[in-house]
Amino acid sequence: MDGTGAAGLPVERRSTRSTCCYCGVGCGVIVHSEHDASGSDRIVSVEGDPRHPANFGRLCSKGLALADSARSLQGRVLQPQLRSTRGEPRRPVDWGLALDTVAERLSRIVERHGPDSVAFYLSGQLLTEDYYVFNKLAKGLLGTNNIDTNSRLCMSSAVTGYKLAFGADGPPTCYDDLEHAKTVLFAGSNAAYAHPVLFRRLEDAKARDPDVRWIVVDPRRTDTAAMADLHLAIQPGTDVALFNGMLHHLVWEGLLDQGFIDAHTTGFGELKAVLREYTPRMSAEICGVPAQDLITAAEWFGRSPAALSLYCMGLNQSAHGTDKNLALIHLHLATRQLGRPGAGPFSLTGQPNAMGGREVGGMATMLAAHREITDDTHRAEVETLWQLAPGSLSPRPGLAAVDLFEALHGGKVKAVWIACTNPAHSMPDIGHVRDALRRAEYVIVQEAFADTDTVPFADALLPAASWGEKDGTVTNSERRISRVRAAVPAPGQAKPDWWIAREVARRIEARLAAPGAAPLFEADAPEPIFDEHRMLTVGRDLDIGGLDYARLERDGPQQWPFPAGHATGEARRYTDGRFATPDARARFHVTPYKPVAEQTSARFPLRLLTGRLRDQWHGMSRTGRVPQLFAHSPEPGLRMHPEDAARRGLEAGVLVRIASKRGELVLPLELSDEVGSGTVFAAMHWSGQHLSSGGINEVSLPAVDARSRQPELKHAAVRVEKAEFGWHLLAARRGDALALRAALQPLLKDCGYAGVSLHADPASQDGGAWLVMRAAATEAMPSAWMESLETALCLAPGPHTLEYRDARRGLLKRVAWRSAHEANLIDGLLWADAQPGGEALLRAALAGGTWQGPRLAAFSASAVLARDPVVCVCRQVTESAIRTAVQGGADVPALKELLGCGTVCGSCLPQLARLARESTHA
Repeated sequence: MDGTGAAGLPVERRSTRSTCCYCGVGCGVIVHSEHDASGSDRIVSVEGDPRHPANFGRLCSKGLALADSARSLQGRVLQPQLRSTRGEPRRPVDWGLALDTVAERLSRIVERHGPDSVAFYLSGQLLTEDYYVFNKLAKGLLGTNNIDTNSRLCMSSAVTGYKLAFGADGPPTCYDDLEHAKTVLFAGSNAAYAHPVLFRRLEDAKARDPDVRWIVVDPRRTDTAAMADLHLAIQPGTDVALFNGMLHHLVWEGLLDQGFIDAHTTGFGELKAVLREYTPRMSAEICGVPAQDLITAAEWFGRSPAALSLYCMGLNQSAHGTDKNLALIHLHLATRQLGRPGAGPFSLTGQPNAMGGREVGGMATMLAAHREITDDTHRAEVETLWQLAPGSLSPRPGLAAVDLFEALHGGKVKAVWIACTNPAHSMPDIGHVRDALRRAEYVIVQEAFADTDTVPFADALLPAASWGEKDGTVTNSERRISRVRAAVPAPGQAKPDWWIAREVARRIEARLAAPGAAPLFEADAPEPIFDEHRMLTVGRDLDIGGLDYARLERDGPQQWPFPAGHATGEARRYTDGRFATPDARARFHVTPYKPVAEQTSARFPLRLLTGRLRDQWHGMSRTGRVPQLFAHSPEPGLRMHPEDAARRGLEAGVLVRIASKRGELVLPLELSDEVGSGTVFAAMHWSGQHLSSGGINEVSLPAVDARSRQPELKHAAVRVEKAEFGWHLLAARRGDALALRAALQPLLKDCGYAGVSLHADPASQDGGAWLVMRAAATEAMPSAWMESLETALCLAPGPHTLEYRDARRGLLKRVAWRSAHEANLIDGLLWADAQPGGEALLRAALAGGTWQGPRLAAFSASAVLARDPVVCVCRQVTESAIRTAVQGGADVPALKELLGCGTVCGSCLPQLARLARESTHA
């Protein structure tokens, strides 16, 4: 035993090397856990793994908080649950009954309606081994290609662009290129927020060589754009016009590598004919940027010794995402800016294992190991390797994500199995998606967390293991395969995703498989599953025949391709100018500019952009469990340019209604000059767990790219107007914030607006935190609703509360104090009135819970105090403290020394630099 734990029991402390579960950087982590004499296991802390080549020990704020996200079992799914009819609640059952029931229901649907009546919707957070079993279940056993993932919303346009240009999926670059690049072009990527660890490497490289130039293409002035040498604030959706204009200039100035074009590519002549129309002046007019800036960007790119482009959702999440990817790749092909250190088109993956899912063919439009569904030879190869009868695999591509839920809505698909993702929040036009789930004959949800927007639709809820509890592999953005190791056992009856899929598959196989057919699901652990997968890759562009668990354990993470007999993987692809096409030549494609799928109009005059917050991830099912990760952006909001707000008579903090042709929602207004006039911005993360609506996808549109089938989640035409409410509520409570949120969440939908966030409690000694709710309605909520609210927040009247109430006016002011004997320590508050109020009292509560002055004076504290944003989450350093230090002459190094900000994860460094520059300019 290594010591004693919090309960005084002897504990054994362990350290496990694993991988982070957030973005596609694939950071290595060391997970520290404890096992005590009672048999309990818990993760106590996480640190970056200095031996992992993706991050060398660095983590972002989200990665550093992984242990905090795993600490509580509140909200975890711990036992299988079933319901017989849609109207009844689910009941807990054992695994045997759950697996038998799911297998029997799916088998019956397939027998009645055929294989394509069933669909699977998976996640880029699944491990490769999980993906593999699901893919084999769908395509190999059931015979349907209706298996897609939320990677369709993330990476499919990048995949299609790579395949069309180079003949195969996968970036030709690696992370070492970040240090070697002399020109870095960020296109639709706020890397400072979305990929902070990689951004630290870029910052370090630029600090070592001030001649390195950054070009940022983004309609918003993000923290990444604020650090650029050149920011091209293009109009939303005009990326193709920009890249065509840049290439036109490169042609005109003779900055192409014509020898490379002639020897190693095809199709440039056809593209060149189209480029004549895209003069720098014409392209700049389309994009809304100065023509000279476009020319400067082209010159920097074309004359650079090594030009690297980094791109993400700004290009991919578009109805023309494939063309955007291709137009950017054309710049690299025409100048031979690829195949050497520091050069190449590098798509930054949004999820930890989006690439692993593509490797096993776990999407509706591909087969295992980058094979094509429509290719007879490819299908025959997989049938042989899986020991299937000839002709077993369907030649029809399956339904991609948007099409899948449309088919579910229309009744073509009867049953859907959803694993590790939350389509009722993340899909476009989520009102339509919710309706599709209601209409489905059978919905299976395989989840670790009960509090997602999709779980209420589940007829079968299957408890899955989560991060820190799973064993397998993932592949990151640079094609590097890393081991994921379990640090603690899964709680309750939760099981690994591959195990759940395999157990159902075995039961279906016993019922549906042809007599004498070879068993498909004999692998009973992650390692033999991985071995099956790697055998399918032999001879393919992603050949990993030389990789196995033993090598990954011995030598650490490895890049593919890694054929048998090789000592290492391949860091960069196409270094010899030979590509993965039949003639080994890369392809240029004609890419005319096309506008966004939905134009603005008199009725919907504003362009809505969506994106990420710095310290939250996706639907917040994990990061939303950590109060300190709310500090930088504690509340949902819609950002609008101050001039646009003034023209509409809107002020910061007012509630506004955002409406599109599909739906609407209400959000507080934030004023910011990071967005241009005519454009508004909202973060993607806030869901129905934190809002009275389902989030910003209430208004997004389901238009998709014709080739990649990726939806245009980044842009929609909307109108914004003040939301008039006659009653406002502010509520806050200290305690188990996750339990409080779970109790409160069912009440949110009854309000015209409701928003919930968590806040760290600086006075807490027991891990308690604050839950804060702001709500509004046309008139005072009914007394029954208020009673439910008081019960949920444990804020009923009592001996340690002070209250002022006017029921006729819907007015209530109630403050709960810690006890009668302590100082004026606030434990909770309710403040309901015709106008917003109670903010001063709330600020006092969140600052430590101490009220200065007589308790009765709290009722007169109605002033609204400006929020002091937390910039550095790791050290809890506020913006006001930083501004004060900067005004005293501090630069970023001095801020690190004086305040400690920027010295832990570094995610706040871009904002520190911006605040320092703003002060200097002022």
